[in-house]
Amino acid sequence: MDEKGLNHDGTIAREGSHARVREEFNPVVAAARSLISETFGDARLHSAYLYGSIPRGTAVLGISDLDLLLALHEQPTDADRADASTIERRLDRAFPQIDGVGILLSSARTLLGEQERHDGGFFVACLCTPLLGDDLAGQLPRYSPTTLLARETNGDLALALTRWRNRAAEFADDSALGSLVRTSARRLVRTGFTLVMPRWGGWTSDLGRSATVFGHYYPGRAEQMLAAAAAGRAPSADTALLRMLIDDLGPWLAAEYTAVHGTKAPRS
Repeated sequence: MDEKGLNHDGTIAREGSHARVREEFNPVVAAARSLISETFGDARLHSAYLYGSIPRGTAVLGISDLDLLLALHEQPTDADRADASTIERRLDRAFPQIDGVGILLSSARTLLGEQERHDGGFFVACLCTPLLGDDLAGQLPRYSPTTLLARETNGDLALALTRWRNRAAEFADDSALGSLVRTSARRLVRTGFTLVMPRWGGWTSDLGRSATVFGHYYPGRAEQMLAAAAAGRAPSADTALLRMLIDDLGPWLAAEYTAVHGTKAPRS
């Protein structure tokens, strides 16, 4: 993998691996593997994956969360979601090394489908590290930093902005505010990066580097994007910061994204 996250043929390299997991997080990963296997078994689970800072080797002890994707044989049910929530709680309580656990559920069929080829499929093939089962990446194509990839991964920011504004109107406490700041900040940084990704010609999931790359092409918005990257790493219950993200930077970014890459294909 070169400095722009690419293989020698110019395709995007898989960014994580078990070799990059810091020693302190190995017990967390082992426990996750065991709990997922025991809970879902071969009958329900096709494969499981790590993603995020832990397999990238950039996790911060006591601050970073554990991110997991479960690809099921069938579409997730309420029972599947309940079991995933139980695993989340058990792992979060058992390991002070992490601050929260998030499990995404999908079906293997969906992740391999044409509609998800440049979104969920890309996510599995390039951003996920296999944990259990047969790796779906072997059935997916190689990906390059193209406009198509940009559009299908982040071309629906306007929909997210609507959801965030609805959530902002229902705040119960600072914890909820901090969570929304973190969620929106991370999404805006990633969208800002993929806006310029085809011009830059590479891939990164690092928030700071993503913001810096974006700022090279949009210097007038660089300071805001750097602030978003900081909030994505260390969320703040700052109402003014949230308003900057969802009422200023976000709407501008959604409009610019549509102008440059178009809108993500609707999902059925």
